[in-house]
Amino acid sequence: MKDRIFGVLQRVGRSFMLPIAILPVAGLLLGIGGSFTNETTLKTYGLEGIMGQGTVFHGIFQVMNDAGNIVFSNLPILFAIGVAIGMAKKEKEVAALSAVIAFFIMHASISALISINGGIENMLQGAVADVCGITSLQMGVFGGIVVGLGVAALHNRFYRIELPQVLSFFGGTRFVPIISALVYTLVGILMYFIWPPIQIGINSVGNVVLNSGYIGTWVYGFMERLLIPFGLHHVFYIPFWQTAVGGTMEVGGRIVEGAQNIFFAQLADSGVTHFAVSATRFMSGKFPLMIFGLPGAALAMYRTAQPGKRKLVYGLLLSAALTSMVTGITEPLEFTFLFVAPLLYGIHCVFAGLAYALMHFFNVGVGMTFSGGLIDLFLFGILQGNAKTNWIWVVIVGVFYFIIYYFLFSFLIKKLNLRTPGRFDDDEVKLYKRSDVDAKKKGSSGTDLGDTAVSESDGVAGSKSGSSAGSDEGDGSKEAIANELSIAICKGLGGKDNISDVDCCATRLRCTVFNANLVNDSVLRMTGASGVVHKGNGVQIIYGPKVTVIKSDFEEFLESDLADTIGKETEALRENHKDSIRENNENDTIERNKNGTMESNENNGNGITRKETSITSGGKKILVLSPITGFADKIENVPDEAFASKMMGDGAAVTPRAPIVKAPVDGEVTFVFDSKHAIGIKDSNGLNYIIHVGIDTVKLGGKGFDVFVRAGDKVKYGDTLMKLDLEYLKKNAPSIVSPVLCTDMNNRMTIKLLKEGAVQAGEELFEIEISE
Repeated sequence: MKDRIFGVLQRVGRSFMLPIAILPVAGLLLGIGGSFTNETTLKTYGLEGIMGQGTVFHGIFQVMNDAGNIVFSNLPILFAIGVAIGMAKKEKEVAALSAVIAFFIMHASISALISINGGIENMLQGAVADVCGITSLQMGVFGGIVVGLGVAALHNRFYRIELPQVLSFFGGTRFVPIISALVYTLVGILMYFIWPPIQIGINSVGNVVLNSGYIGTWVYGFMERLLIPFGLHHVFYIPFWQTAVGGTMEVGGRIVEGAQNIFFAQLADSGVTHFAVSATRFMSGKFPLMIFGLPGAALAMYRTAQPGKRKLVYGLLLSAALTSMVTGITEPLEFTFLFVAPLLYGIHCVFAGLAYALMHFFNVGVGMTFSGGLIDLFLFGILQGNAKTNWIWVVIVGVFYFIIYYFLFSFLIKKLNLRTPGRFDDDEVKLYKRSDVDAKKKGSSGTDLGDTAVSESDGVAGSKSGSSAGSDEGDGSKEAIANELSIAICKGLGGKDNISDVDCCATRLRCTVFNANLVNDSVLRMTGASGVVHKGNGVQIIYGPKVTVIKSDFEEFLESDLADTIGKETEALRENHKDSIRENNENDTIERNKNGTMESNENNGNGITRKETSITSGGKKILVLSPITGFADKIENVPDEAFASKMMGDGAAVTPRAPIVKAPVDGEVTFVFDSKHAIGIKDSNGLNYIIHVGIDTVKLGGKGFDVFVRAGDKVKYGDTLMKLDLEYLKKNAPSIVSPVLCTDMNNRMTIKLLKEGAVQAGEELFEIEISE
């Protein structure tokens, strides 16, 4: 349990890095733009004539200032998106979209309650903020983190959910934004009541921290360095940088929370005379360490190396030292002496805390984006002027740090005979990274402090065997079926190495293969597919509306090691049985009943049975009207094998000559496909229909379609469903012939075409006869 919690915290920390990664660029824009639009800076350097108000340069720098400032002003939603992406197991883009939806819905719900309860006048001072134009509670990045973590949990739980047939279009990834919207409506209501006391508690913690003086600053610096080997430092410092734990201050007429936010708000405010040290105390201590201390340690390791190995050690350590000095990225140096001499790292942590305390003591007001290198020191210290930052103390303290690190590390390396690079004949000369440290911990304890439980690259727990371990408990049988299905699809497509691309539309899994001759249709139909269509190297496997779940499972499977094994097995099978595979593909046919439709009670070999739609009324006839004015024809004449062979159902085809598409039956809209080219309707008898406008129109991405209904809408005969841009569709679609299908055909149902040739929308198109 401890390792599992530890692993989750590591992933949370890593997920913070996605939004944090944009801060250097935003800080660069804001640092340069803010500096050269600041009247004090321009006067100091005599640049008013060149860069003063009204000049071209002033306009450019003002744009840079505003471009950088917008990032820091909207960090909550960036954290919501970044955390959701970082914590999602698969289909991360869906998690990102769902996080945006949930974020806005949560704050809109809070805003509504604020309005209902008398507006901001009845709220505590400083408790209300403008969040992306919404009047909401002052939640800062905590609000974004709450959304990101919650949406990721919902996403990982539901992104492969299978719903009943009538709702299957909303299954899989499409269900995630739906459930996120519903949940975060409730979360918003809940937050309105519980966040104010939480905010008071956070402010109290912040006051304790701010009143802790130099000792508190030392503890912060010590802990920040100490947690780096465990990957938890992001979890530690983010509350100080981005929330009221790091302080609250009014800047430019608005309340700003968090040390980093306060610094950058002051940077954008030309009226600030000295940056608040109460905020920069959580940042400025890095500069003496990164620019001076660690290069001193690098020199000590170089000088204590064997003379014969110094040339090799020189190249490695010089590169690492320059990286630390310029960018503030310290991993190569810190992890090297952490790996070979943990004692040195412990001393380093003590001096880190002291560096923060000294910068606090000398009133240094230099902030940063995420690192303490020369770039940030120049932008946010030197460029701002010593009067505003006291940056000169970074250099003074830094020189002493270089000397102390050099002599102390040299003494300890020699005295304790530590294995720093180049010290021993049998040692490999290298710098170490986090992966080396993790591997050492795993080898010594048998547990990788949670990293084996949670993969850094994709977050899938356990081994990469393709079994999707790490999904929700109790879902094993469902996962086993999904995995078995994916294995069969992979084999049927000729193995992983033969698969180039995977996508889906409303009903089909669309795959591109390198060699179409290696595809085995018999295997693919055993997966429960209604049929398989070949178009050059394109293979379309017909599954119906549940295809989105199948696609998600299959893509996840293809990233596993098991998929590589299947590829090798299939390669061996091809070598040994090429002739039999070719014969199977040539002779394989789709079994149909006398009406030309698939038998609906077919077992797919994986324990998945497609059941008949229950039609209780016998001997009845159901009329289906033409949804479009145009030219009616038999379904067999559709220029698409899947439709023409009735793999997806039976009905008729209409070539549109007028742009309006109307409801062919009374019923309920069950889905509108993302690309708008297909609409599903369920009638009062429980039968499902699809109106599919054009062939391969899914590739148009919604262009040419204007849809007026959505899933769940009740419709009557003749209600307008969508409007078509016929000229655009004729130019860009392979065909505008539009199948109108009943997808629930079984052996008691037959289709009678009532109209061929010219047809008006609302005329009888075909009749479904249901025998007793």
